[in-house]
Amino acid sequence: MNAAAVDGSVRAALPRKPTLTRYLREAQAAVGLGGEVSVLLTSDDGIRGLNRRFRKKNKATDVLSFPVEDSSHGLAGDLAISVETAARQAADQGHKLSVELRVLMLHGLLHLAGYDHECDQGAMARKERRLRAKLGLPKGLIERVEGKHTSGAKAPVVSAGRMPGRKPRPTLQANSPEAGIRRRPTLKSTPLRKRVSR
Repeated sequence: MNAAAVDGSVRAALPRKPTLTRYLREAQAAVGLGGEVSVLLTSDDGIRGLNRRFRKKNKATDVLSFPVEDSSHGLAGDLAISVETAARQAADQGHKLSVELRVLMLHGLLHLAGYDHECDQGAMARKERRLRAKLGLPKGLIERVEGKHTSGAKAPVVSAGRMPGRKPRPTLQANSPEAGIRRRPTLKSTPLRKRVSR
């Protein structure tokens, strides 16, 4: 399959920006996460670059979370979602791309809220399961990969303060250039075409 074919079919299946913004607000309210969240919709190549830069893992993933260290400025953090990976996962799970994007947003928002399924004795999985039922979403990422290392991940940068009952986790400084924080909830897309570097 060539990149142009993937690009066209994925792009055609993407919900419109107002719909994605509504999904983001609904999930953020369900999580109880205050502050502004920015979402980057990108390609596998784009998310691979972020994963390599911030997690030292040279592979594409579905969602990355970039929490801010100090939320007193009204910022919660950023999410990056690979639309190409989301489209493949949606096909594998037998639902629409819009549903998979909602699942990924919810998972990423839980990471921004301080949950970490790799070390929280199932707290994130239980919360995600409750919220998926509330939001009418299908099986989540943690359930799909139980027993394996999940692809949804936080991007480590600097250590943050403790949240009660949760492991301290890496975050971005609100004023760091890597944070890419915006003033209001936003959705940003990058071209899904594969780029050739010379």
